[in-house]
Formats: sequence, structure tokens, C-alpha cells
Amino acid sequence: MRERFAKYQIGQVVRHRVFPFRGVIFDVDPEFANTEEWWNSIPAEVRPSKDQPFYHLYAENAESAYVAYVSEQNLLPDESGDPLRHPAVMLNFSPDTSGIYRPKTLQTH
Repeated sequence: MRERFAKYQIGQVVRHRVFPFRGVIFDVDPEFANTEEWWNSIPAEVRPSKDQPFYHLYAENAESAYVAYVSEQNLLPDESGDPLRHPAVMLNFSPDTSGIYRPKTLQTH
């Protein structure tokens, strides 16, 4: 098996290649790590290969905010610069001037 490197990083804003949503990456799996039920719910003609990075996103579309699990082949960088409104983004990240969201450090008291 060849070594895989994630193309995108935690805190990066990305958009889906096909569907109208975008989001901030908050976790990366080096290869598919969801359920077979989830996998089989994807129509076969658009089902991505399992041997690529998959990204957990705080995602949003025009109607709602949610968590998405997306294959690398279905993501593109989002260059819009538009702010994200997903409530978990501001709870867990701070935007920086380069358009990347930086994870907030946990405060212990």
C-alpha cells in the first residue's frame, strides 16, 4: 500500500465539487473510516474510492449547517473569502488573515 498524504488541512475552507455546500475541515481520516451503511447509501455511479483521505467538515449550504464526511476527490479549495456561519466554526476555530481557520487551544483552569 502506498502512503497517502492529505491534500487539505484542518482549518482550510473547502467546497464540494458537485453539491452546493462548503465548510471548514475539522478532522481527516487517511482513508475511509465510516460505516458500510453510509458507503452503500452513495449512488454507485458517484461513489468515491475508499483508499483516499476523507474529511470531516463543519459544512453549510443555503438552508442549514451540519457535519459532512467527504472524499478528497470531491473537494476543491474555497477561494470565495466569504465567512462561514456554522456555529461550531467560531466555537472551535479563529480565522486568520490568510483565509485559514486556526484551531482554538483548549483552556484549562
